[in-house]
Formats: sequence, structure tokens, C-alpha cells
Amino acid sequence: MSASLKLFCLPPAGASASMYVRWRRLLPDWIDVVPVELPGRGSRFGEPFVEDFDTLVRQLGQEVFSGLRDEYALFGHSMGALLAYGLALYQRERGGALPTVFLASGSPAPSSRDPERFAGKGDDEALIADLRKQGGTPEEIFEHPEMLRMTLDVLGADYRVCESFDYRAPPPLPVPLHVFAGRDDDIEPERIKAWRQETDGEFSIEWFEGGHFFVRHNEAAVLRAIWGRLQEQQSNGRRRHASNSFA
Repeated sequence: MSASLKLFCLPPAGASASMYVRWRRLLPDWIDVVPVELPGRGSRFGEPFVEDFDTLVRQLGQEVFSGLRDEYALFGHSMGALLAYGLALYQRERGGALPTVFLASGSPAPSSRDPERFAGKGDDEALIADLRKQGGTPEEIFEHPEMLRMTLDVLGADYRVCESFDYRAPPPLPVPLHVFAGRDDDIEPERIKAWRQETDGEFSIEWFEGGHFFVRHNEAAVLRAIWGRLQEQQSNGRRRHASNSFA
């Protein structure tokens, strides 16, 4: 199967989209993995942070979807899932093509976010404690002052993005929505299950061994699930096309 589906991948708070680069060689060639970098980190290190959710979604939407002609899917982990959700709404509001499938990972539903999640996270000590609690940061980051400084700056900016998110109870998206979650994550299952109200299409939740960063610690299983969901959606699309051709 030739490359036929773009998979836009959005990173969690405090991270760079470079975490997804290795997926290009681990997923089949027909899945075109496109890591979406946010301002202020990675290849966009010299750009100022964007710390407002709606502003960031509009900027990313203009960048990601400008001239897009291919079918695409969205994947986001933690904050990335919230941004991917925002991008899907952005596309619907402007009459653009919607994703063939939306994969939300390691995140409570937009309607069930904890308003106290980011309280008291305004200083380095609190951010470092939160990094250690989440368990996704390599130990060498904590041992390297310059790297730690960059990580904390990115994390603080991203927490302000999340804090600025305002849920407006929009109509469900007409796209398949599949949720990935860690069995040992501290996000309550009911807040994960609440994603159901965001789609009037196919919906599922798949649980993985691990905590909040199960996408790293259980990467092979996550990639198999992504591959399977995208392949399933491609097959469904071909069947619909064939049915319409003979209608």
C-alpha cells in the first residue's frame, strides 16, 4: 500500500514533536507521520511561546491545513489530544476536511478536565515535582541545568495553554474517535470515558499497561493500535467508495 494517509501527531505539555520522529520508521510506509511542532521548542526554538489555547489552535490550523489535499488523521497525547480536538473543531468551523479518524491518548475528555490541575504550578519547584510525578522525563534532563531550564520554560507555557482552554459543549464531531489510556494513570476512568460525547461516530477506549506516559513505556503496543485503527479506517473508506461507485 503506497503512502496515502497523513498522521498529524501533537506532543504533550513540556515536550517537542521530535518524540514522534522515530514513528516514521516503525509504522508502515502508507502512514505519513507528520510531527506537529509547537512554537518555542525543537525546530521552532527561536519563536515565542503561544500561551492561549484558541490562539495556538488557530495558528497551528493555518500551518497544518494550508494546501492540504490528502486524507489525514489526528493523534495527540495528553495536551496534544486537547490540541488535536481543537484542530478538528477548527476544521469544522471553517468548512475544511475533517480527519478520517481522531486518536486521543492519555487525556481526560474536554468536558471533564480538572480545573485545579494547574493550580500552584507557577514556580520551578512545583513544575519539577510534576515532571517527576508524571514519569516521562529522562533523568539526564534533571541533571543538566540548561536542559532542565528549557524543559521548565516549555512546560510552564504549555500549562498556561491548558489552563486557558474553555469548554463550550460543541455538537459531536462526525468522525471515529478512539481513546488510548494507561491503566496506572491517575486520570479517573470516568473522565476518560467522557470522550464518548465528543463524537456521533464510532467510539472505543483501549487500555494499555503503564502510567501517564504509556506511549513511551509501551510504545510497541501503542503503535500496533494506531496501525490497526488507521488500517481499519482505510478499509472502511474503500468499502464506502466501492459501494457508492455501484449505487
